[in-house]
Amino acid sequence: MNIANATIADLNRALTCGAISSSALVASYVARIEAYDRQGPRINSLIYLNKAALKEAAQRDRERAMGQSRGPLHGIPIVLKDNFDAAGMPTTAGSRLLAGHLPSRDAFVVKRLRDAGAIILAKTNMQEFAGGGGSVMGSRERQVLQAGTVPSGYSTQGGQTLNPHDVRYSPSSSSGGTGAAVAAAFAQFGLGTDTIMSIRGPGSVNGIVGLKPTNGLLSRSGIVPLAPSLDTAGPMARNIYDTAFALGVMAGVDATDPSTARDAPPHGWPDYIRGLRKGALRDSRFGIVQQFLGTDPEVDEVFHSAVSRMREKGATVMEVRYPDYLLDMKEGLCSIIMASEFRAHIADYLASTGTGFPKSLAELAAAAADPRRRYPSPEKAYALRYTEEHALDLDDPGYLAARHHGMALVRHAVDALFARHELDALLYPTLSGTAPRIAAAGTAAPTPYLAMPPSHHSTVIANLSGYPDLTIPIGRTIAGLPVGMSIFGRAHAEAKLLAYGYDLERPPGTYVLPRHTPALESDVLL
Repeated sequence: MNIANATIADLNRALTCGAISSSALVASYVARIEAYDRQGPRINSLIYLNKAALKEAAQRDRERAMGQSRGPLHGIPIVLKDNFDAAGMPTTAGSRLLAGHLPSRDAFVVKRLRDAGAIILAKTNMQEFAGGGGSVMGSRERQVLQAGTVPSGYSTQGGQTLNPHDVRYSPSSSSGGTGAAVAAAFAQFGLGTDTIMSIRGPGSVNGIVGLKPTNGLLSRSGIVPLAPSLDTAGPMARNIYDTAFALGVMAGVDATDPSTARDAPPHGWPDYIRGLRKGALRDSRFGIVQQFLGTDPEVDEVFHSAVSRMREKGATVMEVRYPDYLLDMKEGLCSIIMASEFRAHIADYLASTGTGFPKSLAELAAAAADPRRRYPSPEKAYALRYTEEHALDLDDPGYLAARHHGMALVRHAVDALFARHELDALLYPTLSGTAPRIAAAGTAAPTPYLAMPPSHHSTVIANLSGYPDLTIPIGRTIAGLPVGMSIFGRAHAEAKLLAYGYDLERPPGTYVLPRHTPALESDVLL
């Protein structure tokens, strides 16, 4: 058994019988971090390494020896995107403007993971403020971004993260640090957040599993917000089992996030692990969204090969199309909602920071423009100021129409497509192309989302509808770049989507490490 291929269940069995220790497990992950994130190819996926992790692992070992195991996650190391609060660790949201901010408590989902025995090994690099103040898709911002001035996988606090499959390429959008870290086996699994694509994009280009859950399934309290109407946390892992397990630990009602009660599953939270089974694809019906094919022939070929495997397993697969009006309206809806909610809600989070930190988007923009701070991204400074000046207020009729009527229209359109064809899920390449190339020093490639034609911006429909979307690795291009498939379902269909992914994923124990982060002797646990 080695750490790249072991599931949480594998590790728990070995820890329970004493074949390995949490201390040895953490040491193995730290060895990989030292070899490949800090040295060698310098993937630079981690923004902060928990120096107390080995001490915490030793404590977990003592607890286990006394019969005080908290469950299968007891003593297993994970990583968090740097917009999740973890008491005792800095949260900067990837921004130099928040350097030194130490939250006093854990985010709700982080506390649930810690209570289950997980060890927070590190915080991962991320697109600054998850793209807030720069990923809004108005015409002016699009010109700035597509001019090649805002790097994908870059932050002013953490620098540029590289894709471990090919360091010339980006790890994708704002959860790219988590995607690269999990793919390179720097932890058992990680957490990301997703507003338009930021779990699924990095999942796809890093060759791992990523789940954007139903909005409201996971609490957002203690997470730096971008657009709460679209935001959700979600797990990222090397296999479906760990993804399902992490989801089950984190899901639950949080009194500080009313959406977790209002939008909870109507029949309670299922056992996501119990639902994993081979044969789940048999007699299921899927629709391929045709508008999201045709950009990259290699990606399409890998996608169709995966669809053929699904048919071989007994699935019925047909071609479907979204209505044109849905594709035409989604960009404008996102632009309005993201800009308006970021300006309003970032202030709510900043109120929890100590003295000396900006307390509003206006103060963030002013700090970024202050020459005394030597803020290294004038493009981001511009984007923050632009959003502050042009975002609509939350009581503006334009915002209210987008938030209430526009999102409802997207849900109804998606529901109608499912009902018309009696579908269990929709399928599409998570990204219509592969990872974008990181440009020469001093410049940067546009984000993969903005690099695609608007008609191919597929992932955002899951956020606008609030419905779950699972990306799974399905193969690689000739150049070795991973390709992901999205399996998109209706509200609270996570158990079904995970079961489909489990039936389709590679056999257990066959995960192939990225070529820039190969196996080490210390990876072998048994």
